[in-house]
Amino acid sequence: MKKFNVIIALIFSSFIYSCQPSGPALEDRGIIPIPSQVSSSNGTFELMSSSAIQLVGDQASLSPIATYFADQVSQSTGFDIQVAETGNLVFELTGNNPSDESYQLEIEKEQVKITANSPAGIFYGVQTLLQVFPAEILSNERKSVAWLAPTGSITDSPEYGYRGAMLDVARHFIGMEDVKHFIDQMAHLKLNHFHLHLTDDQGWRIEIKSWPRLTEIGGSTEVGGGESGFFTQEDYQEIVRYAAERFITIVPEIDMPGHTNAALASYGELNPGINLPDGDLSTVNKPVHGSEIDFSSKMIIREPAELYTGTEVGFSTFDTDLDLTYQFIDDVVRELSEITPGPYIHIGGDESHVTRKDDYVVFVEKVQEIVQKYGKTSIGWDEIATAKLLSGNIAQFWADEENAGLAVGQGNKILMSPAKKAYLDMQYDSTSRIGLHWAAYIELDSAYLWDPASYASGISKSDIFGVEAPLWTETVENRADIEYLVFPRLAALAEVAWSPASTRDWVSFQARIKELGKSWENQGIDFYRTSKVNW
Repeated sequence: MKKFNVIIALIFSSFIYSCQPSGPALEDRGIIPIPSQVSSSNGTFELMSSSAIQLVGDQASLSPIATYFADQVSQSTGFDIQVAETGNLVFELTGNNPSDESYQLEIEKEQVKITANSPAGIFYGVQTLLQVFPAEILSNERKSVAWLAPTGSITDSPEYGYRGAMLDVARHFIGMEDVKHFIDQMAHLKLNHFHLHLTDDQGWRIEIKSWPRLTEIGGSTEVGGGESGFFTQEDYQEIVRYAAERFITIVPEIDMPGHTNAALASYGELNPGINLPDGDLSTVNKPVHGSEIDFSSKMIIREPAELYTGTEVGFSTFDTDLDLTYQFIDDVVRELSEITPGPYIHIGGDESHVTRKDDYVVFVEKVQEIVQKYGKTSIGWDEIATAKLLSGNIAQFWADEENAGLAVGQGNKILMSPAKKAYLDMQYDSTSRIGLHWAAYIELDSAYLWDPASYASGISKSDIFGVEAPLWTETVENRADIEYLVFPRLAALAEVAWSPASTRDWVSFQARIKELGKSWENQGIDFYRTSKVNW
């Protein structure tokens, strides 16, 4: 009888165990970027309506992160998760070293604990925690799901300190809500710098109070024509605030001396003049775009350029010899610096084909000094390395390895954005509904299978400042277009930026991106379902 009772007890306990909620192992949850170390154990943690967050350490730093987590899960779960003196979600800040973005995530059956030496580390631990719950956790509507996370531990830290994405709001204006949506997705992928391409030939998108026509005129159109827009300084500050809550630094770009037609259409006095040799007009073939010659007085008349809605590049330039040009740039950088708490101002510098080489060099060197005067560090496209770079300034490699080598030779760091791998506006293949392909067709595997530290000759890991994925918007008009080109490739590039090459594996990524795709579906993100993944 005793033996019979033992058998019954074993059967009953087995039945009870089989009825307990279960799910995949921690390694199977599809965490992107892949963490440095993952170790699973046998069990699950369940998030419930009674769950609460306990903060250990600086409350002022931790409270916004707790609010963020609660907000992220509230719509899908219906839970109103609060901060309490004790809780089964523990966020422990052990120090305050902003440069240390590492974290440790411990998931046990009764408790989840995130430990880090900086608020950013806690935030990145939260992003991983969100990924280990069911994909519905970020849904915009209530879901009837057991909110289970596999038990185990994760230790993680990023490979590069600068992990970025760029959004071109100049070719087509992208409004506030879509910009915030882009920032949200960056945050989920542990990206920490958002480069806003604010000006180009087709549009000037940031209010400069001392030069109001920049947005009144220059902000009025976009590629293809039609009504466009711009950000007031208050709008921009809201973007800065929203990004900062997600530990993302805004990097504003004023592209110059080329890509400046919108500015030249707003203020014709910035257009280049024409050097007349000894007053002899016979050698002058054609006025520079935006300037006219008054033959009766032999004077240069500077007229505003026509607004431009095409996609060609390289035809515009500031007058690099004009004192007013540098006063204009000083005013723009001053106003932008006052509303940009981050350390960087991007000065462009690319594709300035009609600027004479010597003038270009002088211009870049003067603009760097203006940026430095306002306490900021310059970033520029790799062409700026043909000038003398100030110490600490950064060249963004997009096209020319030789230019990148010039920057390294001067002791400056490189931001890696090779167009053949990192440009999100490139088509996936010849059937892509939008996008370009002048650099390459970039399928998901191509975006993933490269190592910044070995991509370009003469550039080693010690030379690299970080990795950034730019989205240019010649063919992008709205959120649906952004999502089509950005996802899933941004996830691949985020892993390239966060995870060391030794931990990355294409077969593993194919499985993990499939899980992330479920999350995107629940968020209503219309990503490109590449044939490279069995969705």
